[in-house]
Amino acid sequence: MKAVVLDANDQFRIAEMTEPVPGPGEVAIRVAYSGVQYGDVLVREGHFPIPRPFVPGFEAAGEIVAVGAGVDEARIGEQVSALIGGGGYAEVVTAPAVLAINAAGVGPRAAAGFGWITPTAYDLINTVAGVRPGDSVLIHAAAGGVGSLAGQFADAAGAERIVGVVGSADQVDYAHRFGYHQVLVREEFPDALGEEKFDAILDPIGGSTRIENLARLAPHGRIVVYGNIATFEPVTVSANDLLMQGQSLLTYNSNLASQTNPKRLADSAARAMKLVADGTVRIDITAEYELADIETAIANLAGGLTRGKSIVRVG
Repeated sequence: MKAVVLDANDQFRIAEMTEPVPGPGEVAIRVAYSGVQYGDVLVREGHFPIPRPFVPGFEAAGEIVAVGAGVDEARIGEQVSALIGGGGYAEVVTAPAVLAINAAGVGPRAAAGFGWITPTAYDLINTVAGVRPGDSVLIHAAAGGVGSLAGQFADAAGAERIVGVVGSADQVDYAHRFGYHQVLVREEFPDALGEEKFDAILDPIGGSTRIENLARLAPHGRIVVYGNIATFEPVTVSANDLLMQGQSLLTYNSNLASQTNPKRLADSAARAMKLVADGTVRIDITAEYELADIETAIANLAGGLTRGKSIVRVG
């Protein structure tokens, strides 16, 4: 089979490899499309200690063609969106059966775009931040994959006001398509908000933005940290100060969830998939690449040039 390999020199190349065989509790998927996500950027930049050569790709959509021990053979032929730890940029990939989410209600392109971002956005809004009807919500990286979905999930949860922050002025109109009542460019945050505060804030940015976010929390507000796009430098927070206002600082790590409680993650993914299938939430796929163009796809994501979701055509 063909696969994209990231070698020890940080170069991507297409190689011929042996098709993987599913082990116990796994399925093998013939991949139609794979999703491009930030884990690809982090691996390329060396933030994950993964031995090279390595087949990247953490999201794959296609048809189950084989199952391992303990997996119902009736799943063969099922169309799925799989959350995996690598190997997605290949014609066949294995995945934990529990994280191969039935995607019969959506097409293969949308199933690839579903990836990690959709259950992540669902959990950020519904499980971690616990957004309720009437809440005000502030979401950073609002034009990205998670952000474009989080705005929609917040709207579906009954949020009264949803404000997004984007990286550049040419992303403002785009973000407005996804449930946002107001969209700011990063340079306008926080001054353009006056004294406004929020019940829930999603922060994948870090650094000085995280400090500003904490100052924007309403009493009993929840800030959810799920990334460090700007910097990995730590931000110190006083639990005593949070306590005085009944506020909470929460974190979300979907990769860790896939290892420690995959069933819980799969349940969230299944609920999110239903909202995609019935049209409540839309996955906006803005770019489609070939396997040979992986370098460009990942570079565009790392450089903040990507809106919505990018996918790679494999099969």
